[in-house]
Order: sequence, then C-alpha cells, then structure tokens
Amino acid sequence: VQLVESGGGLVQPGGSLRLSCAASGIIFSAYGMGWYRQAPGKEREMVASINSSGSTYYADSVKGRSTISRDNAKKTVYLQMNSLKPEDTAVYYCRSSSKDNDYWGQGTQVTVSS
Repeated sequence: VQLVESGGGLVQPGGSLRLSCAASGIIFSAYGMGWYRQAPGKEREMVASINSSGSTYYADSVKGRSTISRDNAKKTVYLQMNSLKPEDTAVYYCRSSSKDNDYWGQGTQVTVSS
C-alpha cells in the first residue's frame, strides 16, 4: 500500500494550494480518506475527511476555506486550500482508513509566509 502526497510548497498569505494524494494497493473506493496536518511542536490534527459515499467533514480552522474531494477512477484524494494563513503552515498527511485497515502517507510540507 502506498499513499503519495504532492502539491505542497511555499505560498504567500492569502494564496491557494491544491494537495493531492495518490493511492495504490487498496480498493480506493471502499476507503475513507482524510487530510491531517502537524505543525512544529503541535499534535497531528484532522483537517478534512471524505468517506466512501462522498460525505465530507472539515475542521473549524479550515471550514469555508478548504474543499476535499476524491476521484475514485484515479485513486486520488485532493485538498484545495484557499485564503491560506501562516497558521496553516504544517506537514500535511494523507490517511486512508477502513474498518480493518489504516494507512498514512509520508507527508508534504506547506509553508505560508511572505
């Protein structure tokens, strides 16, 4: 099983990024997918999730600024982030979960700074 994140980078406050997570080795459509982040010195926190039926959840900190989506044909989950703030700076991780399994990607760095 592999989850490979991409799309991170350095962006100015107010900018946008789209993160991608490509999965392999799982029946992607059967898994719930989520984005988490961990800032230096802080615990990992959930940012957004989307279940196998397409229902979504967002943390209050990103609600209204972010959109999670999935493309089952491409086995990829996306996180569109707009109006980025310095406090969004973190390593962003992709997670896939089912009743029996739980997998994590290696993370992609997002830095919001002028």
